[in-house]
Formats: sequence, structure tokens, C-alpha cells
Amino acid sequence: MKKYIVVIFLLLSISVKSQILISLLLGDKLNTGNIEFGLDAGYNWASISGMETNKGLGSFNLGFYFDIRIKNQWFLDTGVLVKSTQGVNKLTTNDLDFLQVDIFDEEGTYSQNISSFIIPALIKYKFKNHMYVEAGPQFALMYKSWVEFNSRSDEVKSTIRQYNKDAINKIDAGISVGMGYRLLKGTGWTLGANYYYGFVNVYKDRSGTKNSGFFINMNFPIGVGEKQKLEKQEQKDLKAEKKKRKKEARKKAKEEKNQQKNSTKDYRL
Repeated sequence: MKKYIVVIFLLLSISVKSQILISLLLGDKLNTGNIEFGLDAGYNWASISGMETNKGLGSFNLGFYFDIRIKNQWFLDTGVLVKSTQGVNKLTTNDLDFLQVDIFDEEGTYSQNISSFIIPALIKYKFKNHMYVEAGPQFALMYKSWVEFNSRSDEVKSTIRQYNKDAINKIDAGISVGMGYRLLKGTGWTLGANYYYGFVNVYKDRSGTKNSGFFINMNFPIGVGEKQKLEKQEQKDLKAEKKKRKKEARKKAKEEKNQQKNSTKDYRL
């Protein structure tokens, strides 16, 4: 079963960087009335429980997203974060002993870095005030992992990597919850924040080591499909028509009121 999951992730992730470039050129073709496509960029503060250190690791994220309408204001938020790093910072001596990492210099800092393809599958509800909330499962496929040593002196900056991919479980899965707001009256960029907590042990030889992370993201829709343009124009025309009808109804009511008033005056005379 695990092999099948890995194959699925590989199929979803293969040549994904090239797909982003293609998507930039064909974004408006991927958008339809019920599907919105765009780029997902942001920043992530990650951590791993069960380690002696509790210092988070920060990194930038980049990928693409699909917002798929299920019904009315319910959507499926999915896609792939192509560039995303999880892990933990400032590993202690005990952490390094567990990871069997050589200590190069006690003056430097060590961090665990795990590069993964991250795929969310979140159910999103969009409010009429352009806010939204979402929750659901999130999956990740690790493709590279290393412990990084960094040291900086007045004249020399040193970076050394010791790869430990074999010590990490390839598949991660957990739950993500978040909320956000869409700019420009629901037609522009989207600002959002998500919290993720993993259910799978990060390390094969240590239980209780779970990934977690706080994501700040911005979604950039690429192009707008013709159907979306038509729907927005229809909504705009409908709103204008309703406004016109109300104005005419108020005018008619005022005229009828004036007629009744004049009729009353004539009757009295």
C-alpha cells in the first residue's frame, strides 16, 4: 500500500516546476466557471515535536493551487507546494547524537531540513464578506533531507550538509486548518494562514516526532476564464437591473402618492 502512495505522489509531482512555468502561460485556460487556478507563495515556520530543541525553522514556499467549487459557497482547496521545507532549528548535542551527526564546530548552529512536495485537500467555505475558513487532510512526500551546519565569523561563512534521507519517513500526513480573506471585493489576491499538525513520525527510529507548521500564504489567480467573466458580468448586470427597478418603483410610488394628494384637494374644492 505504501508503494502505491509513493507512486501517486510521484505522478502528481513529476516535472512540477515545468508545470508552473506552463501554467503561467496557460493560466486563463485552466480557469473555468467552477475552477480557479493560480500560484501559491508564502512563508512557513516549521517544527518537529519529540526533539530536545524547540526552535522553529523558517522557509519560503512556492507552488500552485486549485479552488474547485463543490456546491454554492463550498470549495475544495488543493494543489502542490513544490518548494517547501519542514524541519527544526538549533539542534542540541543530544539531538545530534540521536541523528548521528558529526559535530564540526560548537560555535555554529545545526538544523534539520526536510524538502517535500506538500498536497492539501481542504474543504473551504467562503463567506459573502470575502472571508473563508478551511480544514482537511494534508499530505507530503519527502524527496530530500539533510542536517545543515552554519557558522559565520568576521571573514568566513561556512555551510556543511550531512544528508540523512534514509532516517526519515517518506510519507507524512496530518490535518490543516486555516482562514483568510480575498482582496478587491472577492476578485483579487487571497491572503491566508494555516496551521498544520502531522500524525506520522518524522524519524523511523523515534516515536513522538511529528511535523507541525504555521503557514502564511498568498494566492495569485492567473487569468480568469471566459465563463467566470460572463458570470461576473451577469451578476453586475443583475445588480444594476435590481437597482433600476427599485428606483422606478420608488418613482412610481411617489407619483401615485402625489396623484392621490391632488385628488383629495380637488374633491374638497
